[in-house]
Amino acid sequence: MTANTPTVTRIAIPRTVWALGFVSLFMDLSSELVHALLPVFLVTTMGMSVAALGALEGAAEATAMIVKVFSGPLSDWLGRRKGLLLLGYGLAALTKPLFPLATTPAWVVTARLLDRVGKGIRGAPRDALVADVAPPEIRGACFGLRQSMDTIGAFLGPALAIALMFWFADHIRTVLWFAVVPAFIAIGLIAFGIDEPGHAPERRTFRSPLHWRALRKFPARYWFIVIIGATFTLARFSEAFLVLRAQQTGLDMAWIPGVMVVMSLAYSLSAYPVGVLSDRLDRRLLLALGMVLLIAADLLLGMGQSALSVFIGAAVWGLHMGFTQGILAAMVSETAPSALRGTAFGVFNLVCGLCMLLASALAGWLWDRFGASTTFLAGGALVVVPLLLCWYAPRQEASRA
Repeated sequence: MTANTPTVTRIAIPRTVWALGFVSLFMDLSSELVHALLPVFLVTTMGMSVAALGALEGAAEATAMIVKVFSGPLSDWLGRRKGLLLLGYGLAALTKPLFPLATTPAWVVTARLLDRVGKGIRGAPRDALVADVAPPEIRGACFGLRQSMDTIGAFLGPALAIALMFWFADHIRTVLWFAVVPAFIAIGLIAFGIDEPGHAPERRTFRSPLHWRALRKFPARYWFIVIIGATFTLARFSEAFLVLRAQQTGLDMAWIPGVMVVMSLAYSLSAYPVGVLSDRLDRRLLLALGMVLLIAADLLLGMGQSALSVFIGAAVWGLHMGFTQGILAAMVSETAPSALRGTAFGVFNLVCGLCMLLASALAGWLWDRFGASTTFLAGGALVVVPLLLCWYAPRQEASRA
């Protein structure tokens, strides 16, 4: 392992991975500027219940994940990924003006769901494109870099929201207009900054990846990763609940997006180093550590009552994301057939999407019925299941070293 370390560090991350990272940065800056204010906007300004918000957030994230089950195999069938990236990011960009224009919760719900449809269209082809161009020796680093840049945007979005809320005296609608510009910058970067390699489709007859013959092509190792991802997603719920938890501490409205800033900063600072470590260490150990961090975050958010405890909990929540999301993507990539990577990410996200819908809906119900503390403590208890499964997860291939 020591002898191989210099080889790993000498391999350069491909230009396309960097370009995808900047695309993710700008689009997440746009999306998270909106997302950092949306829970308060809906619950406080428009009178939506927390249970309804949980259902919306669960449906939104589930929509994104479920759509990937179609975009992933479609990108395999076409043999090209870039067109689907333009479609997905373009749809998300077009929804951004709908948020400040909304006059009823129905407008916001429509915009949020369409935005997530765009995310679903682009997600699996983007991850498959990273897998296509990433050298096997640094695959974890490539996924970690893209995820880290994505979360830099997720950090800058709420930070910009805080500054703009102060500048415009808490006028949320005005602030939401500033999400439009970075979204369209991301579109320009895709159009002019991304080159993709030739990718020969496995067959020219497109069919649903849920066809039993297609599912038979995935090994048992892949399905075990799907099970871990599904049970882990059941234990998590939308970050919108972090925003509502911050509001309960009595923070001024302009400072509430700060909880997303802290979370995203911890996420962005950890994702790439963890990705690099995952190319050298046992990924199962790092994934398990990420789940332990989620338990710690839930305990802090569930038992703490002060703003300080909420911000520390949000930071630990961000660390758990950095320790898990890129690693799960790398594990899906290396356990799936190379010609069906888009399909593999699509199926993985379909299953996780259904679990996310259930998790966020349940969290909203628990919040309304029993309070915030019960919601977070229940989430922490559920993490024990995927944590135990990590022990039995497949190891990465030794040939990568």
